[in-house]
Amino acid sequence: MNHKQQIIDEAENTFYKTYNRFPVVFDHGKGVHLYDSEGQEYLDFGAGIAVMGLGYDDEEFKTALKDQIDKLLHVSNLFYNQPSVEAGEKLLKASGMEKVFFTNSGTEAIEGAMKIAIRHAYNKTGNHEHEIIAMKNSFHGRSLGALSVTGNDHYQEPFKPLIPGIRFAEFNNLESVKALVNEKTCAVLMETIQGEGGIYPASEEFIKGVKKICDDNGILLMLDEIQCGMGRSGKMFAWQWYGVKPDVITVAKALGNGVPIGAFLARGEAAKAMVPGDHGTTYGGNPFVTAAASKVLDLFEKRNIPEHAAAMGEYLHEKLKALKGECSVIKECRGKGLMQGIELTVPAAPVVNNALLEQKLVLISAGSHVIRFVPPLVIEKADVDEMILRLKEALNAGAE
Repeated sequence: MNHKQQIIDEAENTFYKTYNRFPVVFDHGKGVHLYDSEGQEYLDFGAGIAVMGLGYDDEEFKTALKDQIDKLLHVSNLFYNQPSVEAGEKLLKASGMEKVFFTNSGTEAIEGAMKIAIRHAYNKTGNHEHEIIAMKNSFHGRSLGALSVTGNDHYQEPFKPLIPGIRFAEFNNLESVKALVNEKTCAVLMETIQGEGGIYPASEEFIKGVKKICDDNGILLMLDEIQCGMGRSGKMFAWQWYGVKPDVITVAKALGNGVPIGAFLARGEAAKAMVPGDHGTTYGGNPFVTAAASKVLDLFEKRNIPEHAAAMGEYLHEKLKALKGECSVIKECRGKGLMQGIELTVPAAPVVNNALLEQKLVLISAGSHVIRFVPPLVIEKADVDEMILRLKEALNAGAE
């Protein structure tokens, strides 16, 4: 048995079976490329599901992590530490928010946002009759709370009953939101760009209309920027394209460039909603992960990463549109910045599989018929050109 197969077999015997993994063992990365255990090079347009914004093996980022390892990894939130303060200040500056709470993941950030909404409503009314409006076709995470606001029956069904008081509107349909608002509504939660649901950016009319509904009714607007935030849309946060400022935002993924960290941020009344004892975390915001986030934020500013993502996203979108003219299986191209998707007339899974195993191109799907492109934000035009060549071969094979 070869080494690769041994690792795969041991993994299948060891791990809880909740993933259907591809038969590839990745060993290391460099820039926008991954290398498997057999030394084969792959062009990565998945970035660990939109995580590796700076790509792999970035020297400045690695140095910051090594320096912090030599100092302090963890002390708990019973005490103060400098990296968490520095990361928090930088994230607040980038977002224009007032308060931040560091978590271990995006899912936990959603849980915190939901607690802000409910606590804020309780502070105002003194009762427990509250509702949150979420969106159909959305995805916010796998915990029971995050599943409760995820508008997809496939994910929800085995785990019902979920948290009550969640009502679902149609994304980019303002009238459907208006129809659900009542005296119990305390928040509207949505992704600024739907990710798992198929790469659907919010329309300007919709997001501005939802913001007005929230302002007119004393409702919190909570935007999930876990995937579309941190420069991926071409601005630091996708909502900045619309000139609409939310009350609460959630971030994660590229914030740590591979180190597990998330955050929820708030402003105004939402920033004052919770008091000591309302929320907590053992690992969240420890010196190691916040040193990583602090360096990520520094490098994003120093290297103009969001602006680069905007330029490369425009180039990628044009190349995908041109490919649509050559490949009849591409039904539509959509997205913003370096969060792009193509909807196919055929299932996406065989195309993704062929791209990985035959073309050495890492792609991920978003639903049954959509391929999403969320590469490291440091890609260049040559990487896009090479990806298009490999994608075309995979599309032709998948359509056969």
